[in-house]
Amino acid sequence: MTVPTYPAESIPPATATQWPAAGPPGTLAGARAQLLHDGSVEHYRRTIADGVDRVVRRVATVQQPGTGVAPADLAPVVDRVDLDRPLGDAGAALDELEDVYLRDTVWFHHPRYLAHLNCPVVIPALLGEAVLSAVNSSLDTWDQSAGATLIERRLIDWTAARVGLGPDADGVFTSGGSQSNLQALLLAREEACAAALTPAARAELLPRLRVLTSAAGHFSVQKSAKLLGLAPDAVVAVPTDARRRIQPAAVRDEIARCRQAGQVVMAVVGTAGTTDFGSIDPLAELAGICADAGVWLHVDAAYGCGLLVSPTRRHLLDGIERADSVTVDYHKSFFQPVSSSALLVRDGRVLRHATYHADYLNPARMAEQRIPNQVDKSLQTTRRFDALKLWLTLRVMGPDALGALFDEVVDRAADAWQLVSEDPRFEVVTRSELSTVVFRYLPTGPGRDLADEANLYAREALAASGAALVAGTRVDGRHFLKFTLLNPATTVDDVGHVLELIAAHAGRYVAERTAADLACHVG
Repeated sequence: MTVPTYPAESIPPATATQWPAAGPPGTLAGARAQLLHDGSVEHYRRTIADGVDRVVRRVATVQQPGTGVAPADLAPVVDRVDLDRPLGDAGAALDELEDVYLRDTVWFHHPRYLAHLNCPVVIPALLGEAVLSAVNSSLDTWDQSAGATLIERRLIDWTAARVGLGPDADGVFTSGGSQSNLQALLLAREEACAAALTPAARAELLPRLRVLTSAAGHFSVQKSAKLLGLAPDAVVAVPTDARRRIQPAAVRDEIARCRQAGQVVMAVVGTAGTTDFGSIDPLAELAGICADAGVWLHVDAAYGCGLLVSPTRRHLLDGIERADSVTVDYHKSFFQPVSSSALLVRDGRVLRHATYHADYLNPARMAEQRIPNQVDKSLQTTRRFDALKLWLTLRVMGPDALGALFDEVVDRAADAWQLVSEDPRFEVVTRSELSTVVFRYLPTGPGRDLADEANLYAREALAASGAALVAGTRVDGRHFLKFTLLNPATTVDDVGHVLELIAAHAGRYVAERTAADLACHVG
């Protein structure tokens, strides 16, 4: 079919959209006035500027990462909002938003937010967020995204080259590490089932499939196995060494044991940055074991992917280039707003396992015409243009600047580990290769048995005060606390101040409990 073309001078200029005058809230005219179009751009500009100004005032004046508000206190405020009665004015809605959200929100940019893998975000990425939300491209088909599709593909190629996956690599942006891990294991499952040519053979094989992962690995591996219909015991937690890294010899032994038991190891999941310990599995050794055994190697680098741009620590990821699939979370260590993540694969052809063709969206003939539809690779259909945030970040700052920021938080975590390890009030676990510190307050004397309770209390009391936020976890059955540093603005003094707050809360708890127990005993 020949598509007609027209000379540019024969195309009449566009005229302004003829919209009726704005009407009151709840009317059609009022609703039309809220749509973004050529007649409402000034309204759009003023409204967005007002929202940005509110955030600016908050960020400029925030004194601590949170207010410590309790769910029971905030829930009634939100419940009182009548969603069937609009306020009719963005300013009034923003005033209300102060009460239901901004006043009590958690600020990740504050240097004493030390809890989870939430990073402060860079301004070029926020610019990208504003642009992509307004244009509202959907990254499923070319005719909904055009240049956005090519930008995402270019970023996938750039990241795959940083990983070293080779010329046949491909991938797709995802909502986060959990989705990337799910899709990676889906691809591994389908590759493992490739020889099962009949439904009966596949049904017989599925219960025998196994996934080996570190005992310190991410819970999304277990969750993915359940979603993929694998057996309840399909995920095997392999022991770790003293540095909380998976033991390669144990992986090799487990593969042999599974085969002896008539089971099929469909994937080994290595981790480049465990959530708790920031530990990086020996990737090169895992790659050799998987190559020898013919097993899919997936590397969950959701946390550690920042090392891809590190000017000093890229070697910590040696071996990742031999993985079959890799998870990266730019919204952790590339300082991007949520969400901005990707799944990468060594052989782009395996992405066919996620491909379905719909006549109304991406008919098979489009693939034959080499039309780039990202839905052919993705578990999602409608999908935001999240790649734009990373694109603008790289174009404004460049990868070396991002790597320097990530190096800074890793350096700061090393300083924090040293500070905690030298403090006799605390017990610290292994030194992280990334930016976490796992530790606990350790009472002395008769209060030592209260260590678990004291640490739980200290974390809750600290959060309730809003002065700082730290995470908690369990190590070998005991309760520990955790610093997760992703903010280059956090100083050693900030860490030291938070340690003093923890020691004060925990020490008070132990003293009060010990005194109460003594009073009961005397009585």
